[in-house]
Amino acid sequence: MRFWRYAALTALILALAGCASTRDPTQGWSPERIYNEAHQALTGGDYTKAINYFQTLEGRYPFGRYAQQAQLEIAYAYYRNSEPKSAIAAAQRFINEHPRSPHVDYAYYLMGLSDFQSTSGIVAFFRPNSAYEVDVTPLRKSFLAFKTLLEKFPHSRYAPDARKRMVYLRNQLAAHELYVARYYMRRGAYVAVVNRCKDVLTTYAGSSHTLRALNMMAEAYDKLGMNELAKQTREVIKLNQPGKANGKTKG
Repeated sequence: MRFWRYAALTALILALAGCASTRDPTQGWSPERIYNEAHQALTGGDYTKAINYFQTLEGRYPFGRYAQQAQLEIAYAYYRNSEPKSAIAAAQRFINEHPRSPHVDYAYYLMGLSDFQSTSGIVAFFRPNSAYEVDVTPLRKSFLAFKTLLEKFPHSRYAPDARKRMVYLRNQLAAHELYVARYYMRRGAYVAVVNRCKDVLTTYAGSSHTLRALNMMAEAYDKLGMNELAKQTREVIKLNQPGKANGKTKG
């Protein structure tokens, strides 16, 4: 019996010690101090600590002057900590809860950056021009976020960088469509080839793959026996690239 009393006492002491070691270090801090400490951790690269402090600030003072800013800083800290899904979720939450905030443009920008970041895996590192060969879902989401930013806030300070990134994304997504179209071409699915090429010319208009899409479309029309459409497509090629159209698709 005495053994069990000692065991129970030891367990209680260990539990109390554990509670003491996990005591909230921000206990008694003012909102200003929590924000400053969180921001210092953020600028110092300690993103996990920054996130914890900003979350504490928001939870403890949800209607305070720092609450909105804390939400946005949390999204940024997740982005810098290479946690794109959490960054996107935090940015989307900010947009949903503060749709009239003057910082909504930045939230869209962060969403675009986070999806853009998630494409930078081992393939993109060793083959930076072949991101279109992997899952392009993040590319599409990034493109949409930047597109929304430009549509809603064309004069945003983040608009110029968003436009530059969209050029890259547009080309990668167009290249992906043609990558799939070549697959269909090899298997004789010529209608699918035409549809993919049309998508390049409409959804990703102005990409660097326009000529390739037109040539592939003309070839698919040939295979389908749609000679008039093939002829019209080659006329479009001649009008836009005089002397360069040969009506055949390489690769």
